[in-house]
Amino acid sequence: MARGDGCLTLLLLPIWQYFQGRLAGANSTAGTLSTNHTGPTDTFNFNNWVTLLSQLPLLLFTLLNSFLYQCIPEAVRILGSLLGILLLFALTAALVKVDMSPGPFFSITMVSVWFINSFCAVLQGSLFGQLGTMPSTYSTLFLSGQGLAGIFAALAMLMSMASGVDAQTSALGYFITPCVGILMSIVCYLSLPHLEFARYYLAKKPSRSPTHELETKAELLQADEKNGIPSSPQVATLTLDLDPEKEPELEPELDEPQKLEKPSVFIVFQKIWLTALCLVLVFTVTLSVFPAITAMVTSSTSPGKWSQFFNPICCFLLFNVMDWLGRSLTSYFLWPDEDSRLLPLLVCLRFLFVPLFMLCHVPERARLPILFPQDAYFITFMLLFAVSNGYLVSLTMCLAPRQVLPHEREVAGALMTFFLALGLSCGASLSFLFKALL
Repeated sequence: MARGDGCLTLLLLPIWQYFQGRLAGANSTAGTLSTNHTGPTDTFNFNNWVTLLSQLPLLLFTLLNSFLYQCIPEAVRILGSLLGILLLFALTAALVKVDMSPGPFFSITMVSVWFINSFCAVLQGSLFGQLGTMPSTYSTLFLSGQGLAGIFAALAMLMSMASGVDAQTSALGYFITPCVGILMSIVCYLSLPHLEFARYYLAKKPSRSPTHELETKAELLQADEKNGIPSSPQVATLTLDLDPEKEPELEPELDEPQKLEKPSVFIVFQKIWLTALCLVLVFTVTLSVFPAITAMVTSSTSPGKWSQFFNPICCFLLFNVMDWLGRSLTSYFLWPDEDSRLLPLLVCLRFLFVPLFMLCHVPERARLPILFPQDAYFITFMLLFAVSNGYLVSLTMCLAPRQVLPHEREVAGALMTFFLALGLSCGASLSFLFKALL
C-alpha cells in the first residue's frame, strides 16, 4: 500500500490498467487507460496475489522485528527501511520503460511487492514502538496519515483517467511520486531529534537512563519558563532532585524504575489479547473483500461517464475518504472504552459485509445471485464498511497502550503491529476463497 498496513496494495491497484496491458503482453505505450474490469489480468489473479504478497511479508517481518529491535538500533531500522523502499520504487519506475514478456514481468513485480512490504513491516513496527511511548493522540494522527495516503492514490487515479494520458505515462508518474514522498520522510525523520517535544518522549524509552529522563524534563520545563510560562512547584522539585548534592537521595528512587526495563511479552499479551483479537478480525473482514471483490463491482446503469468512473470513485476513493474519517474520529472520542464488551460485538457485526458485497452487481459470477444490483446499495455498504474499518482500527490501536503499565506500552505497540499484520494476511488469504465462491 501507500501506507503502513500493507505498503503496495492501494498504490498498485489504482493503476491496474497499466498492469493489465503489461500482463497481456501489449505495448503499454499504446492507447489510453481502459476502464473495463475484465481482461488478461485475471489469468494471473493480479488483485489477489498482490494483496496476499503484500500481507505475508508484513506478518513475517513484523514478527522478526520483535527480535531485531534488540540488536539493531532504531535509527538504522527506520532509515534503512526507507532507503530500501526508495530503491525498490525507483526500480519499479525504471521497469515501466523496459519491454518484457508478461511472465517475467509478473514475477519481478511480485518479488518487488514482497520486499517493499518487508521493509514496510520493519518500518511500521519501529514507528509504532516509538508511538507507544507517546500519548494516544499521536497514534490517532499517525493512523490518520496512513488513511490520507490511500486518498492521494485514488485521486491520482481519477486525474489520470480524466486526463486521458497513456498507461505508461500514468504508471511512471505513480512510481516517481512515492520516491519523492519517501525522500521527504527521510528528511523529516532526520529533523526529529532537533525537536524538544520529540527529545522528551524519546528520552523516556527504557534504553535511556532515568537520570537522563529527568534532565530532559528539566530542559523542557526551563524552556517553558523562557517562553513566559510561570514556574511551578514541579520545576523547583525537579531542580532540587538534579542537584549533585542531592544525588545520593535520588538513587534509591531509581531502583524501582530500573527493574521495569524488560516487560514480559506474555504478561502484556494477557492484558491486551481481546483488543488484539478485535484488530485481527477487523482487518480479516476488510482484506477478504477489499479490493478482491469490491474492485469487480460495476455500475448497473447504461455505459457512460458514470459507469466509467463508478468503481474508482465508489470503491477506491470513497473507501479511503471514509476510512480516513473513521480513523480521525478517535481524536475526539474513544467509544467503547477498553473495559467494554461492546467492542467485540461491533467487530463481529462487520462480517455481514462479506455476503453483502458478494451479492452486489458483479457480472463475473457462476454461483451466487445478484441481490443488490442498484448502485445505491454498493455505495451505502461501502460507506459503513470504510468508516467502521477506520474507526475500529484506530480505536483498538489507541486502547491497547491504555491497558498496560507505562513501561509496557512499547511492547504493546509492537504486539498490536504484529496482530495488525496477522489480520491483513488472514483477510488476503480468504479473498481467494470468496472470489472462487462467486
